Amino acid sequence: MHPLVSILIPAYNSEKWIKATIQSALNQTYRNKEIIIVDDGSNDNTLSIAKQFESNCVKVISQNNQGASAARNKALSLSQGEFIQWLDSDDILAPDKIEIHLTNISQNPESRVLYSSAFGYFYYRLKRAKFISTPLWQDLSPTSWIIKHLMGGYWMYPAAWFVSRKLTEMAGVWDERLSLNDDGEYFCRVVAASELVEFHPQARTYYRSGNLSSLSNMRTEKHLESLNLSYNLCVDHLLKLENSEVTREASRIFLQNFVSKIQIDKSYLVKDTKNRIIELGGSIPPLSETRKFNFIKKILGLRIASLIKTWLWTMERLVRMEWDKLLAFLFRDGV
Repeated sequence: MHPLVSILIPAYNSEKWIKATIQSALNQTYRNKEIIIVDDGSNDNTLSIAKQFESNCVKVISQNNQGASAARNKALSLSQGEFIQWLDSDDILAPDKIEIHLTNISQNPESRVLYSSAFGYFYYRLKRAKFISTPLWQDLSPTSWIIKHLMGGYWMYPAAWFVSRKLTEMAGVWDERLSLNDDGEYFCRVVAASELVEFHPQARTYYRSGNLSSLSNMRTEKHLESLNLSYNLCVDHLLKLENSEVTREASRIFLQNFVSKIQIDKSYLVKDTKNRIIELGGSIPPLSETRKFNFIKKILGLRIASLIKTWLWTMERLVRMEWDKLLAFLFRDGV
């Protein structure tokens, strides 16, 4: 059997990366595939670059800016594949990623097995990608997978998954209310709908961790509200699967870790979450900050200390990224 696989790519202002991402989809050794790219109202050259790849198997759609979840839902609505391979517009699939999945799975259309893969972090040089194993890199029951995710903070990003049409339909569409951690909530829901999460270590993807413009780096009030909602929805998905002391403990830890990172002046955003922690048998954790941050806060105030912290974090990422970019240029091995 050679089922059709839909590779779905939402894109927004990705002119630096989109070409390599699409090329990695085209370079899949598995041939029976369709590639659907939805440009979500980019104001750079993302759409024009994507259109250069249009063909019988590559469809490019443009829509007004509505957010990543809406772009993913649009791509999904146009797809015909029996399996779904998600791919963000700055990430890369290894050439044999899909073929390895399909070689190692039962192609029973009624199967509710969900497939995951290894992934490495990189900036520009794929050969330098760091593959860091976590407790999620193994076969797990849905409940065990979500418990490990919530308690340990371990995660998998969209391209690491390979999802059947059946599971996709059972899980439902992406939640368009969410702008931050929309993928975390969505895949908790997919995991909860599955009967087993099967890990394929030889299937690989590459996560571009140096993209400072990515949504995961935004911390506006709107995005914190999204994060708060998505975290609570993840807890809902787990407790619907199993409401036990173990799952309640995982839920408490997950929400406590989130609340401990919210600045004092934003604490009103998580009032309901604090109440939920107490209902789950936990306590409200103190603000989690370093001694250096607290020292600067005492002298300059919370707002300035927070700005300095964000600036330092951004500069460190930028220096690492630019250094890797220079090495990629010198050794001609960047993507």
